[in-house]
Amino acid sequence: MNKQALLLLNMGGPNSVDEVELFLRNMFSDKNILVMDRYLRKFVSWIIITKRLEDVKKNYALLGGKSPLPALTEALIVELKKKLDMPIYAAMRYVPPFADVALEACKKEGIEELILFPMYPQYSSTTTLSSVEDIQTRCEEMDYHPTIKVIDPYYDDYDYIEASCDKIIEAMQGKETKEYDLLLSAHGLPTSIIQAGDPYQNQVEGNASAIKIYLKERGVEFHEVKLVYQSKVGSSSWLEPNLVDVLRNPYHRKVLIFPLAFTLDNSETVFELDIEHREIAEKIKYDDYIVAECMNTDEKFVDLIVDRVQKI
Repeated sequence: MNKQALLLLNMGGPNSVDEVELFLRNMFSDKNILVMDRYLRKFVSWIIITKRLEDVKKNYALLGGKSPLPALTEALIVELKKKLDMPIYAAMRYVPPFADVALEACKKEGIEELILFPMYPQYSSTTTLSSVEDIQTRCEEMDYHPTIKVIDPYYDDYDYIEASCDKIIEAMQGKETKEYDLLLSAHGLPTSIIQAGDPYQNQVEGNASAIKIYLKERGVEFHEVKLVYQSKVGSSSWLEPNLVDVLRNPYHRKVLIFPLAFTLDNSETVFELDIEHREIAEKIKYDDYIVAECMNTDEKFVDLIVDRVQKI
């Protein structure tokens, strides 16, 4: 049997305020994020970073100077090692630990098969494809040629939906769900990427639909369940409805937000949803504003990863 290793693929999050510029520079240099020729990409990237750098640094300062993502990833690896007898590494796309650290260790250990688990439930060229291509490129550069297997998207798998709904129900402990709107918040994308054939929107909609069905089967009723998109950048057309617009025009003033496109808490959940958007809700005088936690080290999510790895 081939010697295997598991790599958890993610964009990563700055380990310090000093890493914020590196994070932004690498993100906006990614051809899957800014889809244009490399010269224009370099120019547009410079404009975006110049405009946003200081604001983003201030945001991370409010989070204690770093993203929660690296520590949560390491905690998840600790749990996975209790159930999987193989090396397990984080492979971040834009900040350390970069994939080459894991790949160099795997090459040294004689690993013949890499199992890639995208921490993104839905497939997109901007996330899964970008991360997988990064692994492939780095392997080529290192003259390392293992078999590479990628775990399929799991956005509408029954065990993932069950785990998602558990987090929703857990966040509503002691509350009457019928009094709340449930906002299923997915990371937005420019519509141009979707129009080019990216399946992300369809998979997000499938994810939201499966959650609605599962909650109904469990007898959990919300006032309304809506799919929304967050994190819009720039003035181009993005997927809608935008979460900020929905929050600013409330028909209902009790909301629970569930982060639909993230499995680990990060700046988009802990800062954007739970600090920045909470300020909007408080200004408009919402009666209650709750943000559910991501999967993080939840046992059902750990078991899902173990199951997929053992089945591949």
